[in-house]
Amino acid sequence: MKTSTSLAIVGGVAALFANAIGSPAQAQTILNVTTAGSENMVDYVTDYLAPKFKETHPDVEIRVVGTGPGDAGSQKIYEKLAAQKAAGMEEVDVDVAVVHQKMAGQMVEEGLLAKYRDDIETGKLVTRETATNALGTNVDGYVMPMFHSQTALAYNPALISDPPQSYAELAEWVKEHPGQFGYNGIREGMSGVAFVVGWIYSNTDGADKLVSGPYDAALKETWSDALAQLKDFNQHITFTPSNAGTLDMLNRGEIGMGPVWVDMFYTWQADGRLAPDVKLELIEPGMPGQPMYYVTPENAAQPELARDFIALATSPEVQAEGIVKTFNWYPGIDAQHIQQAVDEATWDKLFADVTPEELATKGKPFPIGPYFDDILEAYERNVEN
Repeated sequence: MKTSTSLAIVGGVAALFANAIGSPAQAQTILNVTTAGSENMVDYVTDYLAPKFKETHPDVEIRVVGTGPGDAGSQKIYEKLAAQKAAGMEEVDVDVAVVHQKMAGQMVEEGLLAKYRDDIETGKLVTRETATNALGTNVDGYVMPMFHSQTALAYNPALISDPPQSYAELAEWVKEHPGQFGYNGIREGMSGVAFVVGWIYSNTDGADKLVSGPYDAALKETWSDALAQLKDFNQHITFTPSNAGTLDMLNRGEIGMGPVWVDMFYTWQADGRLAPDVKLELIEPGMPGQPMYYVTPENAAQPELARDFIALATSPEVQAEGIVKTFNWYPGIDAQHIQQAVDEATWDKLFADVTPEELATKGKPFPIGPYFDDILEAYERNVEN
């Protein structure tokens, strides 16, 4: 790509960021933090992390830019960094970024990110696989999880006193309790997609390969029995309209059990939209979740401040107060490191049904991209039809 073309691309992508970032001359030192995700991600950095960071770095101004939800938000960050690298810029105007798994792996592969985890004290506080493997890409050292979002089964104990403990038990249970289990398929939200991915993990060989790769297109041909069983399973369940719809139908007693995002589950309970006695079960062999990552670009203008910021954001105290108590997310660092920093009531609420040990062993990553696509296509072809 010619330099002039690269600079044009940089200019186009940068338009999204220009108003928020402004001119570096406006402050002595500026730390630029760019985050994918919903508006609450921007609010978290602006209203919670930034003031805490300024307590120890009073001369630093933190500029926060949001790029939007989902993988598309992370894509915008990737495009900006890739264009600036192609243009030969010695420094980029992103110091810290918050991105999804899929794009983090691509950024590492293309040399856009700095390897920093061993440089910060909190780097040793995370051992979960998602800190080293992002959907099949080795990201060890390049990322720190901001939080982990996890799926599990929610159930109403007034209707179900002895919930199934595994996918195998659930398959038998739905035959005895038709219509009581509900999920939203693969088209109406990621809690349903996560349930289907967990079904494939449970009912096929080679789950580790789905997570770690390498990709083998022939592997999907071995899923026929699992997909046939899932099609039969669907004859005994209720389809829900969305992630929120599953929770709503649980609350109204229209279903007794269904897959949910844990943070969404607790937020609904805190808001009074879900009965307080509804519980969670993380069934064997496990269900998938996903982290958001803190990363810092290879050519960040403020590499040391970026490391300081991420170290603060992943400290036990901040993870306890900001991530767990405020947003009902599971912590990015290993849960045992926050127990002393979080009040007993918050700890008991978050880990009452799914313990830290269960989370470590049964909280699964999503599969690498090609296998993920294969699972969705196989479901459309063999289960929906």
